[in-house]
Amino acid sequence: MTVATMASRFTASSSANRLGILVMLLAIFMFTLNDVMGKWLVATYSVGQVLLIRSVAALVILAPFLWRGGIRPLIAVERPGMQILRVVLSSVEVYCFYFAVISMPLADVMTYWLAAPIYVAALSPFLLGEHVGWRRWTAIFIGFAGVVIALEPSAATLTLPALISIGGSFCFAFMMLSGRALRGTPDRTLVFWQIVGAGLIGLVTAPFGWVTPTPFDFALLATLGVVAMAAHMLVNRALKLADAATVAPFQYTLLFWAVIFGWLVFGDVPRPAMLAGAAIIVAAGLFIFVREQKAARAARLKAPD
Repeated sequence: MTVATMASRFTASSSANRLGILVMLLAIFMFTLNDVMGKWLVATYSVGQVLLIRSVAALVILAPFLWRGGIRPLIAVERPGMQILRVVLSSVEVYCFYFAVISMPLADVMTYWLAAPIYVAALSPFLLGEHVGWRRWTAIFIGFAGVVIALEPSAATLTLPALISIGGSFCFAFMMLSGRALRGTPDRTLVFWQIVGAGLIGLVTAPFGWVTPTPFDFALLATLGVVAMAAHMLVNRALKLADAATVAPFQYTLLFWAVIFGWLVFGDVPRPAMLAGAAIIVAAGLFIFVREQKAARAARLKAPD
């Protein structure tokens, strides 16, 4: 291989990485828009109603991709029991999220959700048999301390929405763990059943407290599904343009946007304890991510050719 060829490949790789980072940043921004619209809408409409209309709109957008790939991959899935568990976890998780943002600042809820990778790291040795060294265990305990600091445990802060928010973040962590166990399942199959699960829980709960939406609000409710699908597609594209080690850390920009939009749209002023706890959670999460990447590289080097 000539020096010119090596330089050309390095330039192409650097360009792809930069594009991957930009695409990931756009995806996270769109996820934030989805959350802001969701918080705005659940102030008027029930969580079930929001989930139902959001899911139907997402399925309409996803339908052409599902049709192109055929029905069989959606039905003939590996480990059906684990698939059902993942759908249940994802449905409960999204319901908890929208329930929590009804009465909690968006940044607070996002702080608890961003702690999910820390829960995954703590649970993976027991549920997946993965090895976690002392450095990652230290980061895990520090991350848990960040959650406690952000929560500020007291009679005033241990409210039902706060507890549901933490419970939802644990469901999200278990959903991530189940995703690791279902690596062989195509992404579109996982997304399809995830949307169906949220739609079903919305269908069951929507009649309780149904409010007929105005045409504008109905368009916003449908846009929730479209924005969420677009964000998922952008994340997948970012991971194809650049490796996870390059783009995944930028998911934490979600917290920055949550603080900004929470202040601009809802007038939420971040609590100092929440900001301090969030900083600890982000630092611990990034450290765990870096250590996992190093461990994965070491395992590949040790693997026989």
